[in-house]
Amino acid sequence: MHASRIDDLSRDKYFPAVIATDDELPLHEGERTVVTVTVAADDAPDFLAAGQPFTLWGETAGHGVVSRRVFTDGEPS
Repeated sequence: MHASRIDDLSRDKYFPAVIATDDELPLHEGERTVVTVTVAADDAPDFLAAGQPFTLWGETAGHGVVSRRVFTDGEPS
């Protein structure tokens, strides 16, 4: 996942991320879908907030906008 810093758009960062869909089907180029992206980085809140655009890199490239953030203690539930 790639995003610019919220308070300084000239600074950007790539984050390792896990991407999941509600229906567990693979993502396909050109299709719109809601995904859950899990990022484990202490500085992620500086880059990812509601309304912040992001891009995805990997086997299939995509882009989107953060709709909400959920913080956890990092422990499996």
